[in-house]
Order: sequence, then structure tokens, then C-alpha cells
Amino acid sequence: MAEMTKIERVLAVVDGQQPDRTPVSFWHHFPPDAEHGKPAVDAHLKFLQRFDLDFLKVMNDNPYPARVEVKSAADLKNLPVLKGDEENYARQLDLIRALADELSGQVLLSTTLFNAWTILRRVVTPRTAPGHNPPTLHGPIAPPDQRLAEFLARDRTAVAMAVDAIAASQANFAARCIDAGADGIFLSVRDDWVDTPANGEETYDELVRLGDGQILAAAKDARLNMLHVCGVAKNFDAFADYGVHAINWADRAAGPAIKDVIDRVKPAVCGGVDNLETLPDKTPADVENEVADALHQAGDRPIMISAGCTYAPDRVPEENLLAIVAAARRTA
Repeated sequence: MAEMTKIERVLAVVDGQQPDRTPVSFWHHFPPDAEHGKPAVDAHLKFLQRFDLDFLKVMNDNPYPARVEVKSAADLKNLPVLKGDEENYARQLDLIRALADELSGQVLLSTTLFNAWTILRRVVTPRTAPGHNPPTLHGPIAPPDQRLAEFLARDRTAVAMAVDAIAASQANFAARCIDAGADGIFLSVRDDWVDTPANGEETYDELVRLGDGQILAAAKDARLNMLHVCGVAKNFDAFADYGVHAINWADRAAGPAIKDVIDRVKPAVCGGVDNLETLPDKTPADVENEVADALHQAGDRPIMISAGCTYAPDRVPEENLLAIVAAARRTA
């Protein structure tokens, strides 16, 4: 098979066709001083060049411009619907424009957006410490989730209004991201924060899922819309039915395994490497074995190789990241 461009390679997998070799990408949060502006542009370009990735997930650690301080459930009713170009939104749009100017025609850019519930968690309990770690899959209830459970118990309507306002705002932002030059959005969702005994086991369907669809609909004409299913999914099949081009999840750390869903997942699968243990703690050979195993699990269906979520860059040896790329290259 003739060598494909990176864009052709990724789009082949999206279309269910065998590429010349398996596309690969992975990502991590950049330091706080590289979250926007020229440092963010430079960090993305350096990272892309160092590992020769087949597509670029544009990171987005700019806080949501809520404009309302939330001290009580009643305050949630005052969250406005934003146009999508306010304050920190504008920072991300500038980053997308700069990267698109540099990389147009070379790689596809899928820019990170968080769904309404993820944003709401940050609104009710703003981040106080700089930087990010990979998300935890298990453990005690986190302060944002405790607070939202209390708000739901006091005023479920107010929480629903906040979710709707944020989803509409994120949809407006998604459309502006595409206009700025992104080839798609990378929407992060998580239902194990939502469907809990305290909140009700169908709260995600009640309050959040329509907003996910609203955000994705705003980017419906894009070429690489991706869904990241974070955490341990309560209803993976519902996410696997979303109208996206590719789906990414922690298939090893959280499940389900690729082999258990490959026959029924509609989007292209993107995953295969454990970000929590294998990447930081094991050897390049272990990483290459996971890549080979992921391809074996997929069978005849082409997939993209990535980590299941972000990884901690201060803990992961570069050799392990290079091993992901090397193993994917050998599929030619």
C-alpha cells in the first residue's frame, strides 16, 4: 500500500478502511504557563514534532468563564448562556487559529471541550492548585460531587437550569472552534460522577445527555469529532452510540475491553494503552505488547492507538511514549 498522509491515515480509520499503518496519538496537560498564548502554541508544536503523531488533540485548560459565583443552589439559576468567545474561550480560539495556521493540511486538530456536568463541577468548586493530574477512577467522593449532590437534593430544577445553560454555551463555543480552524472537537464526558445513589441512577439521562448531543451537533460538519469517556462508565453503550467519528476510553484501566465492544461500537476505536500503570511504571516492551494486543483485540477492524486518557508527564519515561509510536509504525 502506498504511504498515506497523516490526514488520509486517520480518515481511513474513521471510514472503516485499512490505513497504510495504524495511526497513533496521545496527550497530556501542559504546565500552567503553557495553557494559552505563544507558550501553548509552542508546547503543542514541540510535542507533535517530537513524537510525530498522526493527529493532535488540542489541550484546553482555560477555566470556564462562568461570570457568576456559586454559593448556593439558587445561584445556579443565574448562570448565563455565553456566546462562546468570552474571556478564556477567546484564549482557546486564539490557540486553535495559531495551530491551524501552522499545521493546516498536515494533521487534523481535535480541540478539547468538556461537557456541561464536568464544567459545572468546576464552577461549584473552582480549581485552587495549578496543574492537572490524570483523573482518578476510584476513591472517596470528591468535593465537587458532594456539593452537587447537596444542590440536587435542595433544588434539582436549579441544577438542571445550570446544566442547560452550560451546554448551550459549550455548543456556541464548539461552533466557534470549528470556525477558528479546528477539524473537530474532543468532547470529554463522564457518567460515574453523575449516576450515583445520592443523585439517582438515571440522572445522566435526565439532565446531561441531551446537552452532550447539543454540543456535538454544533460541530456536526467537522471531520474529526472524538468522544472521550472518562472514568468507569456506567452506561458505555449509550456513549458508543453517539454520533462521533472516534471514541476513546481507558479500555485497560476502566473497561470495557476493546474485544468486548468492537463489534457494536459505531465510532472508530481509539485506545489500547494504559495511561495509569503501564506508561509510568512498566517497560517499553510492555507498552509495545499492549499495542499489539489492542490490534489483536480489534481483529479486522482498523483502530487508532492512544492512551486511555491523559498521562502524568513527570512520571512517564519518554522511551515508553516512543514505544507506542514504534509499535504502531510496525503495522505497515
